[in-house]
Amino acid sequence: MKVVQINTFSYKAAGNIMMNLHKAMLEKGIDSYVAWGRGRNAENDHEYYMNDDIGVKVHGVYTRITDKHGFKSDSSTKKLLKWIDSIDPDIIHLHCIHGYYINIELLFNYLKEKDKKVIWTQHDCWAFTGHCAYFDAVGCDKWKTGCHDCEQLLTYPASKVMDNSKWNWEKKKELFTGLDITIVTPCKWLAELMKGSFLGAYPTEVIYNGIDTTVFKPTESNFKKKYGIEDKKIILGVAGEWTERKGLRDFAKLNEILDKESYAIVVVGVTKEQANDLSKDIIAINRTDNVHELVEIYSSSFVYFNPTYEDNFPTTNLEALACGTPVITYNTGGSPESVSEGVGFVLEKGDVQGALQKIPYVYRTQDSLLDITRLSKEAMNRKYLELYKKCAK
Repeated sequence: MKVVQINTFSYKAAGNIMMNLHKAMLEKGIDSYVAWGRGRNAENDHEYYMNDDIGVKVHGVYTRITDKHGFKSDSSTKKLLKWIDSIDPDIIHLHCIHGYYINIELLFNYLKEKDKKVIWTQHDCWAFTGHCAYFDAVGCDKWKTGCHDCEQLLTYPASKVMDNSKWNWEKKKELFTGLDITIVTPCKWLAELMKGSFLGAYPTEVIYNGIDTTVFKPTESNFKKKYGIEDKKIILGVAGEWTERKGLRDFAKLNEILDKESYAIVVVGVTKEQANDLSKDIIAINRTDNVHELVEIYSSSFVYFNPTYEDNFPTTNLEALACGTPVITYNTGGSPESVSEGVGFVLEKGDVQGALQKIPYVYRTQDSLLDITRLSKEAMNRKYLELYKKCAK
């Protein structure tokens, strides 16, 4: 069996999932290949880097003007398809196909022409909307019957000139239907949304994202001593990028009503500008690519607070739990699905006061709180390998 996976990056959340699967397949003797559009160079002949930085920039400008995201990068996409043709895979596994790197019209016309079996993991809602990756914040349901007059043009993938949400939705519906596709979602929440979209006719399976529990585990550190907060309990927030939907403002609100003699807020992933806007008694740490440092911060914390307003299935919840840190999160997307009974609390969006009241009652432990039967890398890989075998028959 030959499998090709495609994603925006070879790292970050979806990229890590792709590379973990790639490694697991190679270990099982499956002929696995991975391709990505942005980031590092390929390291061997089982990897393919599209290597088109100028094309990515052109695609970004094109999107901002026309709102037709996914309809540039012609040349680099044709080269990618030629590479895939040389492999002739049994299964093509798509991850994120947005991100200014691939032409979806060329890609899906190729998939139809070659009649390939496709697995498509949905890491957000972009595939069935006319513009946005998430729509919770504005309560929009136009995606069910046909997008138009988009309320979120300035959100990713931002358009600052035109609104082509109606054209995008109709074009996506035309391109994305009528193939041999199995949809995978990382949570039940997104699987339910799929049923109401034009992708609803495809079979859909839920495979939870999993993390590496040999890396994310309770770990000793001097983090609290380093910041002079040995006598305080840490309330932690982590994001790869603190956009509006991630809830950084709610940390500021929590800080205003918090008992600062007992607790300290630490937020990881902020920009210098965001750090300057925060109160000086909030410990603001720039984004770190040092995973060991992040593990130490998780392990030093009393509770992980995830006040996300739009999300799919945030892996930061899993990382915190694996380090023994309970989670308080909002009832947003699939975020509550990792917070089973006894490992945290789920609150309604914006309930900062409720978070304050629940924090003293979380159960911090020196052991992992993660449900490894569902949420470990091994559990995720096993389910995907079973799906590959089923699809290849």
